[in-house]
Amino acid sequence: MIKVKNKKVIATLSYKSMKANHTRNIIAVLAIALTTMLFTALFTISGTILNSFQQATFRQVGGDFHGTFKNVTQEQILLLSNDSLVVKSGARLMLGLPSDPPFNKAHVEVSYMDEICAKGDFCTPIQGSLPTEGTNQIACDTRILKLLGIKPEIGTKISLAYYLGENTSSPQLVKDTFTLSGWWIYDEASTASHALVPLSYAKQVLAGYTNQDSNDLTGKWNLNIYLKSTAHIEKNLITILEHHGYQLEDSTKDNYIATGINWAYMGAQFSRNADMGTILAVIALLVLITFTGYLIIYNIFQISVTNDIRFYGLLKTIGTTGKQIRHLILRQALLLAAFGIPIGLFFGYLCGNTLTPVVMSTLSYQNTFTTLNPLIFLSSAMFSIITVLISCRKPGKIAGKVSPVEAVRYTENTRVKKISRKNGSRMNLYHMALANLGRSKKKTVLVVLSLSLAVVLLQITVTFTNGLDMDKFLRHFVVTDFIVGNADYFNSSTIGISEETAVPETVINDIDTQKGILNSGKIYGALGNIVDYVTKDWYRQRHGQWNDEKSLDQMLKYEEHTDDGMVSNDVNLYGMEDFPLDHLNVIDGDLSALYDSSQNAIAAVYETDDYDKPESDSQWAKVGDQMTLRYIDTWEYYDIRTGEVSKDAATIEPEFLGTRACKFHDVSYTVVACVTIPYAMSYRYFGLDPFVLNAQVFQRDTESSNIMTYLFDSTDESNATIETFLADYTENTEPTMNYESKQSHIDEFDNFRTMFLLMGGVLCGVIGLVGVLNFLNAVLTSIMIRKREFAMLQSIGMTGRQLKLMLMCEGVLYSLFAIGISLALSIVSGPLLNSTISNIVWFFTYHFTLLPIVMIAPIFLLIGVLLPIIAYRFTARQTIVERLREAE
Repeated sequence: MIKVKNKKVIATLSYKSMKANHTRNIIAVLAIALTTMLFTALFTISGTILNSFQQATFRQVGGDFHGTFKNVTQEQILLLSNDSLVVKSGARLMLGLPSDPPFNKAHVEVSYMDEICAKGDFCTPIQGSLPTEGTNQIACDTRILKLLGIKPEIGTKISLAYYLGENTSSPQLVKDTFTLSGWWIYDEASTASHALVPLSYAKQVLAGYTNQDSNDLTGKWNLNIYLKSTAHIEKNLITILEHHGYQLEDSTKDNYIATGINWAYMGAQFSRNADMGTILAVIALLVLITFTGYLIIYNIFQISVTNDIRFYGLLKTIGTTGKQIRHLILRQALLLAAFGIPIGLFFGYLCGNTLTPVVMSTLSYQNTFTTLNPLIFLSSAMFSIITVLISCRKPGKIAGKVSPVEAVRYTENTRVKKISRKNGSRMNLYHMALANLGRSKKKTVLVVLSLSLAVVLLQITVTFTNGLDMDKFLRHFVVTDFIVGNADYFNSSTIGISEETAVPETVINDIDTQKGILNSGKIYGALGNIVDYVTKDWYRQRHGQWNDEKSLDQMLKYEEHTDDGMVSNDVNLYGMEDFPLDHLNVIDGDLSALYDSSQNAIAAVYETDDYDKPESDSQWAKVGDQMTLRYIDTWEYYDIRTGEVSKDAATIEPEFLGTRACKFHDVSYTVVACVTIPYAMSYRYFGLDPFVLNAQVFQRDTESSNIMTYLFDSTDESNATIETFLADYTENTEPTMNYESKQSHIDEFDNFRTMFLLMGGVLCGVIGLVGVLNFLNAVLTSIMIRKREFAMLQSIGMTGRQLKLMLMCEGVLYSLFAIGISLALSIVSGPLLNSTISNIVWFFTYHFTLLPIVMIAPIFLLIGVLLPIIAYRFTARQTIVERLREAE
């Protein structure tokens, strides 16, 4: 075959052909721009919302670091931070917590952070700088300064009192005066405020301090690290430990180092919780969304080639090959894409950033962190280009293969299956419409799918938002309308309840004067001095989560041992009245005996995971067990080497100091039930063996009447009034008290659900627009190509009314098919959706619903009726003769 240098000729022919078809060019550019815009807006909205959600979660977690090595030494910090997988790292040394007024209702932490750690924890001063070594400088956020009544001015003197070992039974008060070196604005999304001091000051304060127990955070180092990727944080942390001979599986061994994963990162959550079903579901969703973009561009080029098919046939008569025609169409498509894609990227990003604040305004935090990720533009552009290439492939083949004779008579698809008439039935408009849809089955399938995808996405959105279970969500945070307690209780800054942190009866009496209270009850608590007796194996299992083998050996030395080898173990004991008892979740046994103060009945409390599933290894006691609690009135100090008792603990070296009960009384109980306690009703910390007694039995045996919390429900009409009362009462009358209300958590839940509903609605609108445009393209294409056919039908007696009815029938059939496919896809995707979301969202409960399809069906039917009529009116402007002559 003779090769001819004709590339320049084909390029010129392609350009001239495209230049002569202005209308087609505008439609094609708009189609490409629209698709690119839709996906750029989609990625921008999704990216910005996820980034804003993630940034706010960072502030709740306390930082944007990828992972943490906990309770490490400075030598371990140096070793781990230099690992090849670590990009950068920051260290933090904890001092203590101020808990006295004005900090009794605010969680504040005093610590040292290096520059990287401070930046990662959002503690970088906007005015001034971090504290200088060798000074008594301090840097803090504006909330701390506001609580102290100090203006944020560099050089201001600050008097601050805080406790070392705040989470222990014997915290040590430290009072100091500092000079303000820098400050930053407090973020409302943060759960804690930070006051940063120099390392030299921290070491000076800690010089005479001995860490007391596993709950004591004072004097402990944490190393926060950043990795190259967030996809496999947990796996990388394990690998880093293995590189240096450490592990996190067995806390009883000396080489154990605890780790923490920043659950704010979406990649970490997905890689940790995703199974194969989840991964396949995400891939299916991405394919579902991207396929809709393909449909609109493909249909536009299909229309273009169909309209110009006779032109390509004439080119063949002068020797143009099929390959050259395909190349000609491809050049036109890429040139049109070069105009359409930049337009789409610009308006897509503009649209996305306009819509995002509307969606974000429903959140409880109002900060929007706009993402300008180049991957958004690159992904949208690449998708559009690939879509254009794929979309041109089939039309190019059609144009390249058609013969000149076929091109002149081409009417999209003339091979229509003959319809048999049974029992002499007459052909009607319905059969004609159905036959017309069958003329191009591929086009019909594409249009139906594009319409169906919008419904399926809406179905997924509605299923997700309806599945966000408020009861599960509230069960974790609050179980009654109101809970009142000391401010320290809600801050979890003290272990146990003492006279200082108990709720006074006068407070309860004041609350009870309010109208509308329905049911109420008290939960009593005790501050230490209560132990049970467990095996050494259970003791090691219970405390091995936070201590290494060496520490466990040391702890066991201090515990009291019985003759049969049992050891004493601290207990969290609850005393509950009937109302809180009603809110316990019974795993095994019966609670009825616990309502009777004449019985020595007790319930063993089990811990739960995020999905409220009891953890069987979190408690040793079972139903039917007989157990003894020892209530200790006084303690004595003794030397664990000699057993010699001393009245003054200071006379014994701390390493050999032991404590044991001197005066006590034992009470035996029968375990009548195994239960779980909603977090909102609990002590709000873990590590001790928890048990529940009847309120009167508790007061009798503990000889204490310290009320930990007061719970009550109220009528719907009185909720707002009582909330107003409590807000004022705990702020002005009893400032040491605080409260939680169910309504505040309901509002938080509603905001969360509304955000996803709006985001899903925007996505559905985007996909729905693509579906409607494809529907419009299909109708216009059909009418434009069949103009001569319609003219022939009218010339043999079909009226305009009958023709419109036939077209309306075609549109309705499109809609019915789309509704049917949507129903089938929704039913099939339901179980997959359930397993996928349940693995990620712990308060999700699947509920199947047909509401989206019921809502969309009338809209689709209306579109199916109106679009064909509107499209036909443009064709009907020409006379029958003009339309018959057009094909000649």
